[in-house]
Amino acid sequence: MAPSDTLTTEQQQIRELAREFAVNEIRPFTAEWDTRREFDSAVFRKLAELGFFGMTIPEEYGGLGLEFGTYLLALEELAWGDGSVALSVAIQNGPAAHFILAVGTDAQRREWLPRLASGDVLLAFALSEEQAGSDLAAIQTRAERTDRGWRIHGHKKWVTNGARAGVTVVFARTGEASRHGGISAFLVDPGAPGYRAGQRERTLGLRASETVAVELDGVEVTEDRLLGRPGAGFYYALRALDVGRVGIATQAVGIAQAAFDHAREYARGREQFGQTIASFEGIQFKLADMALRIASGRALAHEAARWVHREHTNAWDPDAGNGTSRGPSSLTTAAAIAKLAASEAAMWVTTNAVQIFGGYGYMRDYPVEKLMRDAKGTEIYEGTSEVLRLVIAREALRSGFAG
Repeated sequence: MAPSDTLTTEQQQIRELAREFAVNEIRPFTAEWDTRREFDSAVFRKLAELGFFGMTIPEEYGGLGLEFGTYLLALEELAWGDGSVALSVAIQNGPAAHFILAVGTDAQRREWLPRLASGDVLLAFALSEEQAGSDLAAIQTRAERTDRGWRIHGHKKWVTNGARAGVTVVFARTGEASRHGGISAFLVDPGAPGYRAGQRERTLGLRASETVAVELDGVEVTEDRLLGRPGAGFYYALRALDVGRVGIATQAVGIAQAAFDHAREYARGREQFGQTIASFEGIQFKLADMALRIASGRALAHEAARWVHREHTNAWDPDAGNGTSRGPSSLTTAAAIAKLAASEAAMWVTTNAVQIFGGYGYMRDYPVEKLMRDAKGTEIYEGTSEVLRLVIAREALRSGFAG
């Protein structure tokens, strides 16, 4: 948690509101949601009422218009409450809001941003496919021209909120110009004929989050549902991932902080050999390393947030690079570093929290095993750790980047 004396009054209030919400509206239900594999729908309504779905959306569209770093303060607290809740909030405020704001038409912004901010509509991203996970250029979903717009055919995998969403951004191949070109993005109504969400996936962690496959069997969209420039979808997807990775880094920090808090309190109370285990040097070293990794992940996430602010407009312009690759983007590198460091920190911290709890940590009756399962997801989605290392190494080899 960032020191209070470094925050503005507004930032302190927003962080405190998020912590209060996590304590009262999330923490009491996390174990139940994990077992049932679903949220109570009321949590989305309450999040919307407090403005958490519109934190990064400008006030002119009904949002709070917060700086990205301020949003991260709230997101960390929500993730401290439950990672699945934070994931839905992160999608709404990160790639969803920034994508539409950056490349949408005026009409699209007026139509969708107020609805996203109010929580009236949740947005889903349908990007990955069975053979196109890390290799996004391999997507096979196709959009064909019609008299009224486009007709989309394909199958998408691992779509968060894919059945619950009110609008889904679907990436589809619209041409054969190149492997990276010829991909476009569309705003698709999940209620449209031919849009079918499959059964919920049975995930290791973040079990309350809705993850489904989506089949698109001739789904028709009008021309005004094309999002951004035709053929620039691959570039837009990479930009959305940059923004999304900063949010996932913060989600990971919140999960890790929760595990640390549980482990610290347990160590203070658990007695062995006539003393609390917190008095043992081995446990103290674990707690010290936990605190170090959490602080590092948090600092890197907030550094990346500054790049989100700096590069908000230019980073979404394909002409800023060559239109088929990321180009020398500091946001890309900062986001990759933050997400890699924070997610691996979360996995390390939660694993050691289980170890501090000992046999109890392995039991479902205690909270740390769930946090360890949740942390693992942050090392995989929005870019695996292996892919992120390639991104960072590419920049280091090209520019000598070292920090």
